Amino acid sequence: MDGEELTEQETALYDRQIRVWGADAQRRLSKAHILVCGMKGTIAEFCKNIVLAGIGSLTLVDDRVVTEEALSANFLIPLDENVYAGKTLAELCCDSLKDFNPMVRVSVEKDCSSQVTYQASVENFIVSLMLLWYPAVPSLLRDSCGEIFVDLQLHTYSKKKLEETIECQLQYSSFEEAISVPWKILPRKVSKLYFALRVIERFEEAEGRNPGEVSIADLPSVLKLKKELCDEHSLNESHIPDALLERLVSSTREFPPVCAILGGILGQEVIKGISGKGDPLKNFFFFDAMDGKGLIEDISNSAGS
Repeated sequence: MDGEELTEQETALYDRQIRVWGADAQRRLSKAHILVCGMKGTIAEFCKNIVLAGIGSLTLVDDRVVTEEALSANFLIPLDENVYAGKTLAELCCDSLKDFNPMVRVSVEKDCSSQVTYQASVENFIVSLMLLWYPAVPSLLRDSCGEIFVDLQLHTYSKKKLEETIECQLQYSSFEEAISVPWKILPRKVSKLYFALRVIERFEEAEGRNPGEVSIADLPSVLKLKKELCDEHSLNESHIPDALLERLVSSTREFPPVCAILGGILGQEVIKGISGKGDPLKNFFFFDAMDGKGLIEDISNSAGS
C-alpha cells in the first residue's frame, strides 16, 4: 500500500473525505483492488459505496442473466429490457458503476467458480486486505433479515483515544472456527438470528442445496433439525423461535431496504479494513427489519464469555 501519492485530481475530488479520514487513508483506498463474486442486491449497494469512496479498481464476477428476482433487488440493472438483453449481471452492473465515479476502474472478470480459476484471479488482488465472508458473497440476506461475517485475520489499525492516536491489533477467527464454538457456552444475549441461520445452513448442506434453496414446504424438516441441534448443543429451543425459522424459509428474496443497510455496513467495514482507521467490526453483524435492530456479535474461541 506504500508508494504513489494522491494525484491533484484525486485530492480535489475526494477533498471532503480526506477531511474526515485523512490523506493517508484515501491514498490506501485509491490503491486498493477489490474482487466481488456475485452481484446480488446487497452487493450492488456495497459496490456503489466503495466506488463513491474512491477505491482504485473493482472487478465483478457474475455470469448469470437478469431475472425478475435480480431486478427487484439490484438497482444497478437498467429497467429497459433492450439494454440488458444478452448481457450478464456483471456487465450490466459494471456499466452502471462507471457512472458513479469515472476515476475508479470497474471491469468484468470471467466466471471464477472453479478453484483453479478463482485462485488465479485472486492473485491479482490485495489478498491481505480482503475481508472474508461466508458464503462466497460478503453477506447473507433472507427476506428482511441479514448477516455479515468479517475475517480480517490479524488486523492492525489506529484509532483516536482522547488527544492521541493509538495502535491496536485484533485476531479474527475464520468462519469455520466461529461456527464451531459450542452453542451452550455462548452468552444468552446472542442474536436468535445467529442460531436460526445456522439451522438453515445445516439443512441446506444436508440436502445438498445451495444457499437460499429452501421453501415453506421444508419447514417441518427444518423444525425437526432445530430440535436435534438444540439437543446436541444443550440449548433451550426458545432461543430459535419457530416463527423466525418460518420467516426465513418462506421468503429467500432480498428486501431492497435491508440491502441498502447491509450494503452500507459492508462498505464501511471494507473502508476501515483497507484504510486501517477506526474500530473494525468483529465478527458477526445481524440485522432484522422486524425490530429495526442491528447487532454486533463476537463469536469466536477467543471471545470468552
